[in-house]
Amino acid sequence: MGGHATEEQITFFLTELAQRKPTGEELFGATRVMKQRVDSVRFPEPKQLLDTCGTGGAPKTFNVSTLAGLVCAAAGVRVAKHGNRSRTGRGSAEVLEALGVNIHSTVEEQEACLQEVGICFCFAPNHHKAVKHVMPVRKKLGFPTIFNLLGPLTNPCNAGVQLLGVWDEQYMDVMAEALLLGNATSGAIAHSADGLDEISISAPTRLSLVGDGAMSHIEISPEQCGFDRVPIDVVTAQSLEEAVSFFQRVLGGEDCPLSHFVAMNSGVGLFLSGVSKSIPDGVQRAMETIKSGAVQEKLTEWVGASNNNSSTQHN
Repeated sequence: MGGHATEEQITFFLTELAQRKPTGEELFGATRVMKQRVDSVRFPEPKQLLDTCGTGGAPKTFNVSTLAGLVCAAAGVRVAKHGNRSRTGRGSAEVLEALGVNIHSTVEEQEACLQEVGICFCFAPNHHKAVKHVMPVRKKLGFPTIFNLLGPLTNPCNAGVQLLGVWDEQYMDVMAEALLLGNATSGAIAHSADGLDEISISAPTRLSLVGDGAMSHIEISPEQCGFDRVPIDVVTAQSLEEAVSFFQRVLGGEDCPLSHFVAMNSGVGLFLSGVSKSIPDGVQRAMETIKSGAVQEKLTEWVGASNNNSSTQHN
């Protein structure tokens, strides 16, 4: 992180680490080092902030975690959304940018958005500048490294409530252990039976839950949340334009599988944040929020605040 290691040393280190699953302590230790070098966004009560973020590396649907964060914000939770661009060209950064959010806001502007609108976007490369030292090696290696797990664990706002998705079930508990070691207020690590780093509308999803200093495990399904399962293709965007179109259908309050998919993820976020007493209650509240038009209103506020506070316009 300090730029003192050679590419050969970094290659050896990351390759050796990738030979086995990291421990929760190793993830926590690496997270702590990254957070020491992050450009932080300050908020008076970071332990109450929610982040909804996935590792990537799973089949891509349409940025459900990003829209779930927006729904939670519309339901009254303060959200510090951490994200990046995607190799698919339709990551959280690309979609939010297409919708008019200024993803290049300064730290001060992000703090203002959190205070005024209740949501901000932390574009990872702008906050984790020390990671540039390992990027050339990561690109050359061509396989997942410990950094693929660290992204969601290193929220620049130090958010205490975290709904994190992971591409492989084997990493669920070690990520949950890292949250426990970091004294997270509450959290959930999600991986679905159909391979998503989201809570799926097409299959059951396992959750490793963190709260009160302990870890527990549950499984939830669309049926438990009052929804019918649909084939994953129904909620999979094939382009940035289609992903934005999916967003707009949910923002318009449409009662459809896209909204159900988002509501399941939002419902867990609302439960973790203490707004809802159970996940089904959270899902119901999320659907009510979507249907009310409040999510579109929140996005409009966010677009205005992120651009009006900025010295540089990114339309």
